Amino acid sequence: MSDTRPIRLLRFAEGRSVGEKKDVLAVEEPLEIRVEGRSIAVVMRTPGHDRELAAGFLLSEGVIKSAKDLFDITTCVAVTGAGKGNAVDVALARPGAVDLEKLTRHVFTSSSCGICSQTSIAAVLRVRKRLTDPVRIDAATLLALPAQLAPEQAAFQTTGGLHACALFDRTGKLLALREDVGRHNALDKLIGWALLEKRTPLRGHVALLSGRASFEMMQKAHAAGIPVVAAISAPSSLAVEFARASGQTLAGFVRGRSMNLYAGAARVKTPAGRAGGPKAAGTRPTSIRKGSSGRRRA
Repeated sequence: MSDTRPIRLLRFAEGRSVGEKKDVLAVEEPLEIRVEGRSIAVVMRTPGHDRELAAGFLLSEGVIKSAKDLFDITTCVAVTGAGKGNAVDVALARPGAVDLEKLTRHVFTSSSCGICSQTSIAAVLRVRKRLTDPVRIDAATLLALPAQLAPEQAAFQTTGGLHACALFDRTGKLLALREDVGRHNALDKLIGWALLEKRTPLRGHVALLSGRASFEMMQKAHAAGIPVVAAISAPSSLAVEFARASGQTLAGFVRGRSMNLYAGAARVKTPAGRAGGPKAAGTRPTSIRKGSSGRRRA
């Protein structure tokens, strides 16, 4: 199933029509995720890596804890043929360990797990422990990650309409990258890849987000054991609060030769005399700039 689709459109420039042209769009279709034959969620995603998406979704939503909890993931085909490939069924190693009735009524989602921000954060940390990963990464390594992302975004280069999430080791080596119309799906696919490869929890790793860092993205990374998250765009306020509470390092506006460290700055090795100690993880973000000190841009 292709993740892009060709179309014809009418091009306008400076208020005048310049005729028809060919273009390519990112595909967006529903995927039904089933557990033991029971539907638990429908997500809008870009087709491809659906088994990884389902696996990552179940891990980040707290349905499973490791690859040992999975027995098999199969693609379902409708009797009529309609929607072929748009459903996956997850068989669990121990079906009795999951309350399917409760799961069907309400899959745990970080965006609705509490009334206020502190309640939401506490709800996640009651299920999963704060990360204490001792990994340290050079600031220069983090700053170099976006340059590796662009050449690997094949579908984005064609459509301009996809988010990407990439996984790196502590030296900055690219291990895997996934794209999707939904940034949450891209991260779930990446986590699912690691889960099915039996690499989780991802201690000592870095996740790079092509867009902004939200609370949900941070809690998904936390579920996979990722200690460092770098985003090319801005974080939300709750993402920063969660990162500080969960023991994660969060870098935002990672572009060119500068970035802001919003949480966990002690993991980032910076030049002597520059920010990077525990104090930098306080109430104000730490800026690391090697070039111009001009205003950051979203």
